[in-house]
Amino acid sequence: MNERRAVRKDKPMIRRNLEHPEVKATRYRAHGGGIAHMILDTRHLQTLMFLAHAYVPPGEILIGHVDPMEEIYYIHTGQGRMRVGDEICDVKPGDAVHIPIGQFHELTNTGEEVLTVLVVAGLIPGQ
Repeated sequence: MNERRAVRKDKPMIRRNLEHPEVKATRYRAHGGGIAHMILDTRHLQTLMFLAHAYVPPGEILIGHVDPMEEIYYIHTGQGRMRVGDEICDVKPGDAVHIPIGQFHELTNTGEEVLTVLVVAGLIPGQ
C-alpha cells in the first residue's frame, strides 16, 4: 500500500474556490495595486504557508517588496512584467515565476485586461 495515501486517509480533502465564505472573508489589498484572497493557509496546510489568488487591474502594480519565504507566482490571465531581483521579464498565462527567499519582487499589469495570479508560499524557514 502506498504510505503517502495511508497517511492522507484520515484527513479530509479540502476544496476551496473564490466563492467559499472562508475565502471571501480573507479579501485584502495586496501590495498596493491588487486585491487578493487566501484560498488555503496554515490552518489547512502542513508544508506550505498559503495559496492565494490575486488580481491586478490594467496599469496597476503589486508594489515591489521582499518576503521571508520562497514563493511561486503562476500567471493565470492577462499579461505583465515581473521583476525578481535585478531580472525583469514579460509574463503571460501559463508562466510560473520562482521567487527565492529574500528577493525583491514586483509585478506590473502591462495589458488591457485584469491580470490574475496564483501565489504559492513556502513556510518561513526556522518557524
